[in-house]
Amino acid sequence: MKVTQKVKTFILQIIKKPIIIVSVVLVSVFLYFAYIFFAPNIFPSSEEKSFLYVPDNSTFDNVIDSLNQNAKVLNIASFKQVAGILKYGKVIRSGRYELKSGMNNFKLIRALRSGRQTPVKLTFNNIRTKEQLAARLSHIIMADSASIVNLLNDNDFLMAYGLNSNTSISLFIPDTYEVFWDLDAMELFTRMKKEHDAFWTDERKSKAAEIPLTPTEVSTLASIVEEETNAKKERPMVAGLYINRLKMDMPLQADPTLKFAMGDFGLKRILLAHILKISPYNTYRNRGLPPGPIRVASPNGIDAVLNYSKHNYIFMCAKETLNGEHNFAVSYSDHQINAKKYQQALNDRKIFK
Repeated sequence: MKVTQKVKTFILQIIKKPIIIVSVVLVSVFLYFAYIFFAPNIFPSSEEKSFLYVPDNSTFDNVIDSLNQNAKVLNIASFKQVAGILKYGKVIRSGRYELKSGMNNFKLIRALRSGRQTPVKLTFNNIRTKEQLAARLSHIIMADSASIVNLLNDNDFLMAYGLNSNTSISLFIPDTYEVFWDLDAMELFTRMKKEHDAFWTDERKSKAAEIPLTPTEVSTLASIVEEETNAKKERPMVAGLYINRLKMDMPLQADPTLKFAMGDFGLKRILLAHILKISPYNTYRNRGLPPGPIRVASPNGIDAVLNYSKHNYIFMCAKETLNGEHNFAVSYSDHQINAKKYQQALNDRKIFK
């Protein structure tokens, strides 16, 4: 029986229809997934760089909340769908992730899954107290200030670093370090130990031994020198004076240590009540160095001690110009003349404490 051409055409049309339908469906599915994976969806809420912060123990809902706070998400449902497909909710890594304008879901979720975060610049300087140090650091990294202060005061923990609660801040060498935001307090100490050891080269340790002082003692003396003078060019001279006193077993009589003991760095006049203060940091009453640094010593201050000026001065007094510099003297009589000039300058300006 012969099949006519019309029948053949009809049969072919019937066969082609499912193929066309399936093709349309497949193309539609492909385009949909291409859209939810790769279409621009994330737009930072600020013209400046924006970041998604994911603390430890965050849930997927926490991530969504943080994302909504730091960016405009055109289609949050598509983000959730891609996250589900890529099983992101099962492995949430802490970190700080940059949000770029027009970022697609796939790119962001891939970074989140892999923990490929953007480093931060950890910078600290001009720090006096442990609390100030902890507060500064906790504004940059994930570790909170309380956890940092606790370790700075934990003698059992610090023993492994050869430090104690009085000397712990000597571990921190002011500079700019590139770190990941999700550092906890212990990881912070590990990193600072690495940087501390790198700073204390064999050359620096050799110069310290010649004084002779340990690196921690150098940091302690450097902290006093930095509090004593803001003039960097004067620091080696001041360091030399204090080293002369140490070698003579003469009390340092460093005013900054009294200010530290009193908890008042703003004192302009040192009075008898201050000198009588009972404290291991009172270098008028106690010989030698105090138990630890009175501030976080800078590389410049440390190097000023290691490269101290060799001279015979054992007395100094702030200049009557009140510009932060000092007059130096070998004899006590000359020192008294300098002291009267300074006291008169304070009187003229009605500074009595």
